[in-house]
Amino acid sequence: MKLERKSIQNLVFLRLNPGDDLLTAIQEAAEKNNVKNAVILSGVGSVISHSYHVVASPVNPPKNEFVKGDRPADIVNINGFIINNRVHAHIIFSDTNIAYGGHLELGTEVLTFAILTLAEVDADFDQWDSIGNIEDLLK
Repeated sequence: MKLERKSIQNLVFLRLNPGDDLLTAIQEAAEKNNVKNAVILSGVGSVISHSYHVVASPVNPPKNEFVKGDRPADIVNINGFIINNRVHAHIIFSDTNIAYGGHLELGTEVLTFAILTLAEVDADFDQWDSIGNIEDLLK
């Protein structure tokens, strides 16, 4: 286990518009506003298409299954991190029947709007989202 205690520097609110690619817009907003490291606390809105991946095997490194589709859905939540200017976000969608989602990929287009809350932090999460060398991560 690895633990770090950090203070929030700023809360950053981001509103995306119809037609925006969700992942591209988050990345561009972070770069333009010099948000290098942040926690994606929440996100809501709606999409006209979705693109995400999920793990598809029980061994490390896991195989990934990529899912793409064109159907309207609500964004139930988005969370994750911005790590040294790289977005690592997970997303949950829902329609009238099911909730589904995984690791956000390019190709998720905003339908009405999307609103995200980021907590900017002075931290280096560079290796937190990589299985890499487990012994090094535990130091």
